[in-house]
Amino acid sequence: MAPILEIEDLKKLARRRVPKMFFDYADSGSWTESTYRANESDFAQIKLRQRVAVDMTNRTLATKMIGQDVSMPMALAPTGLCGMQRADGEILAAQACEKFGVPFTLSTMSICSIEDVAENTSKPFWFQLYVMRDREFANSLIDRAKAAGCSALVLTLDLQILGQRHKDLRNGLSAPPKFTPKHIWQMATSPRWCMSMAQTKRRTFRNIVGHAKGISDLSSLGAWTNEQFDPKLSWDDVKWIKDRWGGPLILKGILDKEDAVKSLECGADAIVVSNHGGRQLDSASSAIAMLPEIVEAVGDKVEVHVDGGIRSGQDVLKAMCLGAKGTYIGRPYLYALGAMGREGVDRMFEIMRNEMDVTMALCGERDVHNLDRSNLRSVFGERVE
Repeated sequence: MAPILEIEDLKKLARRRVPKMFFDYADSGSWTESTYRANESDFAQIKLRQRVAVDMTNRTLATKMIGQDVSMPMALAPTGLCGMQRADGEILAAQACEKFGVPFTLSTMSICSIEDVAENTSKPFWFQLYVMRDREFANSLIDRAKAAGCSALVLTLDLQILGQRHKDLRNGLSAPPKFTPKHIWQMATSPRWCMSMAQTKRRTFRNIVGHAKGISDLSSLGAWTNEQFDPKLSWDDVKWIKDRWGGPLILKGILDKEDAVKSLECGADAIVVSNHGGRQLDSASSAIAMLPEIVEAVGDKVEVHVDGGIRSGQDVLKAMCLGAKGTYIGRPYLYALGAMGREGVDRMFEIMRNEMDVTMALCGERDVHNLDRSNLRSVFGERVE
């Protein structure tokens, strides 16, 4: 096998090894996918400032996110169906996070449950909550996260109504997959994936089945999930969740400075500038394009994080230069899982860490805390003075 040197290598390998319906789920956006593409391409419009003849020894990427020590300024983002990229994917990714000293965020729509991950890890992880119409179930998710020792709650605000993703509809995506001739063929041409799936009992949404009222098997799950995302979600609900949770709260899906200001009133400990990876409002601005004005509006009052389009350690540093205090990595680790399982996630972290370290040195910095706009030459074509 050719050496794995960059995230694109993991993506290419995952495309070959994961059934098309699940690879496409990870590698797609809504409608025309213009926002999905902009999330990536807008990073290329940020140019770094090279410095020479400076001391580059004793470098450190260590920092804090919501007061927690992290070895580098990143967490793994909450991603649904992670356990369909590779069997037990959420557990494998959480274990890699423990090894590399960064937070893992478990999605409500994960394949492995809160309890599954807690039983197979030794350090606290973060839990991401979707607010459902069934408030009793939402309360139970919060209580289960508390019982599992989760150290932060990430509340996603931008999925009140599901954006249409053409690839998922065309593929007939489901977990576990349907057994139509098309799906059987996809699985038959992914023998590594099939072997891993044959060795696990975790093949459906285990945070939901057996926990939500009236959901005991797969036959009732599809209708329930389609009906349960709450279009009435309000800032008052955010305050209720903050009170119920009682711990660090991160609000994910902020893409406008007015919403960023409102998040302050709800007691958020951090906000994530995010457009859901380009999977919700197509033609929205990229997350990195919106980061500077949101940092300017609230960055001195709340910790600002960002996700969407990050495909390298350089992208992480560019976000830090624009004022982010942390970043979230989604698709790169899904590619890594699909490509090589736990070994792939380890390799992804090694790649990202090396890219951050070398880039920071060539920018003339030794400590990630020192990065700011002075380390940039231009942003979206405008020169940084």
